[in-house]
Amino acid sequence: MDFVITLIADPAGPGLAETVAGDVARALREDARTVEGPDWLDPGIACDIVFSGISPPRAEAIARTALGDAPVDAIAQSVWDRRKKLLVADMDSTIVTGETLDDLAARAGVGEAIAAITRRAMNGQIGFAEALRERVAMIEGVDAGLLEETYATLEFMPGARRLVATMRHHGAYTALVSGGFTFFTRRVKERLGFDYQEANILDEQEGRLTGRVMEPILSPDRKLQALIQIATSAGLDMAQTLAVGDGSNDIKMLAAAGLGIAYRAKPVVRDTIRTQVNHGDLTALLYAQGYRAGEIVDV
Repeated sequence: MDFVITLIADPAGPGLAETVAGDVARALREDARTVEGPDWLDPGIACDIVFSGISPPRAEAIARTALGDAPVDAIAQSVWDRRKKLLVADMDSTIVTGETLDDLAARAGVGEAIAAITRRAMNGQIGFAEALRERVAMIEGVDAGLLEETYATLEFMPGARRLVATMRHHGAYTALVSGGFTFFTRRVKERLGFDYQEANILDEQEGRLTGRVMEPILSPDRKLQALIQIATSAGLDMAQTLAVGDGSNDIKMLAAAGLGIAYRAKPVVRDTIRTQVNHGDLTALLYAQGYRAGEIVDV
């Protein structure tokens, strides 16, 4: 068998019925040369179906038609190099549930204006660096103590702890590379156990934000470079890398990774990146690598 398609449901949702998985397998058999499965990675949540004779994009299209409105993700890929040795993750709306700059701005009284710019930037309607400078300028003079207040309300995306812990337990290197700010990424790194973090630095003086972000700004190109540099320094082929993100500034990184996953992503990202998780939580990235329920580190 050359390829595998993994069907994944949200653990907090209605799950993945055996009949639904069977429908997908039967639909694949109409086009594929050979089909085996489903093989359950986590009963009622995720299963593998291995196949040959058609391409992964074709298999995903067949699966999505067979799934209809079922809240189930389908990820097709080669059976080789499924277990990645490097994870590079975006932070805002990926590892954490919100946009930290938007949350900070809301506390500073300029939430609506900044959130509108964020939406445009994440959908690729304006340049990322330009949008970041414009948004940060709007919080000039804000008490830096609001950063701590914002961090105190931060929530992790479901499955984030298990994703990082499981990949590290199985020998992978994990990196948090964000267009957000080091004030948050440093803390998230420590709490979740990432090996590395990189983000932008907010300038502050005498306990107040100056409205400036330190140059150079962490751009979409820098996210791509970070992925390549970390992989190269570890002696890894790009096929051994996994990247995940949701915004337009993640597209280059996702496209270059061995497995690049658009996670509950903005429309421009969904239109560009084939491999998507729109229903499951972050444990979907583990199932996509072939991890079984008993191999996932529960933290």
